[in-house]
Amino acid sequence: MAGIACARTLAQAGHDVTVLEKLPRAGGRTGSLDTTYGSFDAGAQYFTVRDERFERALATVPGLCRRWSASTVRVLDPLGRVAAAAPPPGEAHWVATPTMDALVQAWSQPLASEGRLHTHTAVTHIERDPMRPLAWQLRTVSVDGGTRTFAGFDGVVFALPAPLTQDLLAGCAVAPAWGEALADTHIAPCWTLMLAFAQAVRPGLTTLGPQWNAARSTHHRVAWLARESSKPGRAQIERWTVQASPQWSAEHLNDDPARIRDKLTRAFAEITGIHAAPTHSQVRCWPHAQTQSPLGQPFVWDAATGLGACGDWCLGHRLEDAFVSGLSLALAAA
Repeated sequence: MAGIACARTLAQAGHDVTVLEKLPRAGGRTGSLDTTYGSFDAGAQYFTVRDERFERALATVPGLCRRWSASTVRVLDPLGRVAAAAPPPGEAHWVATPTMDALVQAWSQPLASEGRLHTHTAVTHIERDPMRPLAWQLRTVSVDGGTRTFAGFDGVVFALPAPLTQDLLAGCAVAPAWGEALADTHIAPCWTLMLAFAQAVRPGLTTLGPQWNAARSTHHRVAWLARESSKPGRAQIERWTVQASPQWSAEHLNDDPARIRDKLTRAFAEITGIHAAPTHSQVRCWPHAQTQSPLGQPFVWDAATGLGACGDWCLGHRLEDAFVSGLSLALAAA
């Protein structure tokens, strides 16, 4: 979200922009996973709209985002009992359709159609361009192991988690003035469990589990649960996404995925009362998932070197924070 918000704003201002994306498609932590039972929003579950600039940007893709009925999110005690069910005053929960990453993909489409978006492309080194000493070049590797160098950039923006940005800067001979500030941020990991129950189809008499569609939990393993099949535009087979707590995820970051899946599945059953065997289950680890200590400013930019960085971690952990960060950096750099 931050990278595409920044890139599309710079492109609209007339700059020649190139986006290098490691994954198969743009989306970042809004990424979804497709299965034969339906999709899962493996990262960001929903978003809220508080900044009028974000609201105006959403108006450019009418109908793509819809309100989700989980506007009242339950808060559960460790035994799965509802402790509270009051939503923030006047705040709606929104999702992109048919998956959360559809919004970022829609905004990235003009870049892709112009050949400015390169997927399956991971940046390994940033260095000065030998043909233009004040410009930058980026060395990359593709998913099949092929290498390529992109050169001639007046500026480079890192739209990555702060620790990954630090890793790339560590090998750069010219460090920006803001580099050391990134050490003050802290981003927690998150293990995510995705479950499908083919025997239950919404809306139907065989729907499993509680009557709520989303909940925050104080269970020591689980922080969030959402019924994926309750989101607008999704398949109706009963599906749940379970996100582990930051502390538990950090403690078990390097555990075997099968062990993580079993532990989170047991916790899911304890919280929801759903003890049926899932038809499908899988886990995904997000090493840098939720900002715990943000940078405290919308972005960083060093005009002298032409290096900058943006991301939700600059302001918080909300999807809108990522948008505001990318937009703000583009406006400053343009």
